[in-house]
Amino acid sequence: MNRIVGRDNRMDRGRALIAVASFLFAGTVQAITIDEAVEAALENNPGLQAAMHRVDAARAAATQVRSAYYPTVFVSGNYTRTDNPTHAFMSSLNQRTLDMNDPALDFNDPDDTDNLRLTTGMRYRLYDGGQRRATRTIAGLGIDAERHATDAFQNTLIYMVKEGYYRALQARDLVAVHEEAVHSLEESLRVARERLDAGSAIITDVLNLEVQVAQAREDRIRAKHGFELSLSALNTAIGMDLVSPDTLTHPGPAVAGPPLQGGETQETSPPPERIDDHPELQAARAMFGIRDQDVLRARRAYAPTLSAFGTLDWDSDVSSDFERSYLVGVVAEWDVFDGFRKRGALRESRARRAEAEAEYDQTRNALLLEVKQAYTRAKDAHERITVTRASEESAKKALAITREQYEQGVATLADLLTAQSGLTAMHTRRTAALYDYLTALANRERAQGLLIRHYQKESNR
Repeated sequence: MNRIVGRDNRMDRGRALIAVASFLFAGTVQAITIDEAVEAALENNPGLQAAMHRVDAARAAATQVRSAYYPTVFVSGNYTRTDNPTHAFMSSLNQRTLDMNDPALDFNDPDDTDNLRLTTGMRYRLYDGGQRRATRTIAGLGIDAERHATDAFQNTLIYMVKEGYYRALQARDLVAVHEEAVHSLEESLRVARERLDAGSAIITDVLNLEVQVAQAREDRIRAKHGFELSLSALNTAIGMDLVSPDTLTHPGPAVAGPPLQGGETQETSPPPERIDDHPELQAARAMFGIRDQDVLRARRAYAPTLSAFGTLDWDSDVSSDFERSYLVGVVAEWDVFDGFRKRGALRESRARRAEAEAEYDQTRNALLLEVKQAYTRAKDAHERITVTRASEESAKKALAITREQYEQGVATLADLLTAQSGLTAMHTRRTAALYDYLTALANRERAQGLLIRHYQKESNR
């Protein structure tokens, strides 16, 4: 697996990112860019760390599987004391102390016999019809599946951080929109009070504007709390409290908005449908390979097995030297009938393979749909930006003209409130369209599996 950041420098990178977010000397706060937020998430997100541990577990499982190609060597020791005729007789034989001419020897009523046995031995599977080979292949594919699943998690995590960052920026900009609306309504209220004092307005105009100001302040409060919640969601995705209102920074003029002339841009052009390298699809492909090898292993289970074994024993009655003996041999086994267990296992493995094949097709179709949906959403947001940007300028002019007319007594309060609400709506829609556009671009890269590749290239520079 191409990890974005190696484990050896993980703690150093994490400390560096925390230092970026901390207050520096002279009270200066360093802004956290979106790329720094992504890197911090790749270091600290607990879900990603769990996925990496699953890769380590898969490697350990593969090591266990490879052990089947090595012999098993064991040592053991035991001490017994018995007057059982058979055991006593065999212990005396192993100790080389049996004297058939001893007149006191009674096979039916032996004396208590002590025996200390030390054993070392070896077992080795010579042939199993290829089951070990299939199991080893499955273990290797299991590592690949976990690696690709981890890459897929990273790809999605990068998108989640980008989306969270954009949504936090959007929430902050909405706070500014509501701040502007409050100030504008307060200015209108000032004008209405002056007209009331001059006798050219009625009290209901002032009262209605006071209500509108109160509602605008309430909307501002909600926007501020929404901003706080968006930051909490972003820091949760990162896995640490890294981004604050003071460290959040705009992504920059390069992505502040799409070009509005010249037709479709590269970002809104129809996307290529090449997703074969997407980590989710690679993980599904590896899972199909696992199921296919499992069918092979189930077939090979019908073959006989051949194993070799050997032991070396040392026996003593504790009062004399050890006597050594050995035993070597081979054993062949073949299950003639097992109650249809192997047949059931083969049918199950074939069904699992068909399931994995269907899931691969489903994953591919889902990714293709996500790419097309992200393209459509990016194009939709791109066109909305064009419309709302022009409408916002018109709404600003309309409000300025209407306020001047209201101050002169030509326009009504309803006209003034309509112009004000129109401008606020255009501000809100333009802000939403901008960040919907940026989020859609990031989602398109996620659906194409490009986000992780981009950050892998950046980390290798």
